[in-house]
Amino acid sequence: MFVQVIQGRTQHAHELRDTLDDWAVNLAAGARGWLGSTAGVTDDGRFVLLARFESEELARRNSNRPEQGQWWAKVTELLQGGEATFRDSSDVTADVLGNPDEAGFVQVMQGRTRDPGRALELMTTDATDWSAYRPDVIGSITVGHGDGYYTTAIYFTSEAEAREGERKEPPPELKQQMDEFDELSLGEPEFFDLKQPWLYWPR
Repeated sequence: MFVQVIQGRTQHAHELRDTLDDWAVNLAAGARGWLGSTAGVTDDGRFVLLARFESEELARRNSNRPEQGQWWAKVTELLQGGEATFRDSSDVTADVLGNPDEAGFVQVMQGRTRDPGRALELMTTDATDWSAYRPDVIGSITVGHGDGYYTTAIYFTSEAEAREGERKEPPPELKQQMDEFDELSLGEPEFFDLKQPWLYWPR
């Protein structure tokens, strides 16, 4: 899998969603290898989009379509300064416990770890125990950007159930894993709460 992580700031969340909806209706069918997208805007205007493709080659072909370029020009008009950052990667791990396309809340976390391999192992180990402890989590996608930087999107059944799950005391073994993950972190991660996630997938 190949993922494009696109970010910017906007004061036009509704118009931006309409523009992404338009892509899903009118351009998605021509995007070969497109697997789906997760997007949204936080309460403070931070926009994030994770577009999933089968391969980098197919993602590049989509980007090079004239109609894609015309559509992207409309997107940039809705971003502050007309600017967006792109971080592309084939270092992708999907951990699916349910149907992420049915998520009612998505939290995107970005940070850096001193040991990417071990951090990923901690995030994906003991899936059965994690699902029993946090049934509100229905999947996650972790994208490695090199030099320990990562983006992780976690899909929840709803924000209310996610907040309730955060207050639960984890079993000792899982608490140990969580503590080790925190110890590997370099600095504080940044969180993007997508309270009304925009979820797209091939029809």
